Amino acid sequence: MTQPHCAQKAPYPVAVEAGKDYWWCACGLSKKQPFCDGSHQGGPFTPVKYSATESKTVYFCGCKASAGKPLCDGTHRTL
Repeated sequence: MTQPHCAQKAPYPVAVEAGKDYWWCACGLSKKQPFCDGSHQGGPFTPVKYSATESKTVYFCGCKASAGKPLCDGTHRTL
């Protein structure tokens, strides 16, 4: 697999908590989207760390094609 699997063509809104780290699934195979569950093991993808600096809702990429990984940049609209 050279391209990640598109988990969904929309972002995942997540209420993050200041000071916490989140591990975004980069391969698209995790059953706990948008977060990593280890499904990437043995493949070319590794999860991307997101450190919340404030408590708020952020939009994690669901299509796995965002240029601003791990956050959505709207790329899913062109797929």
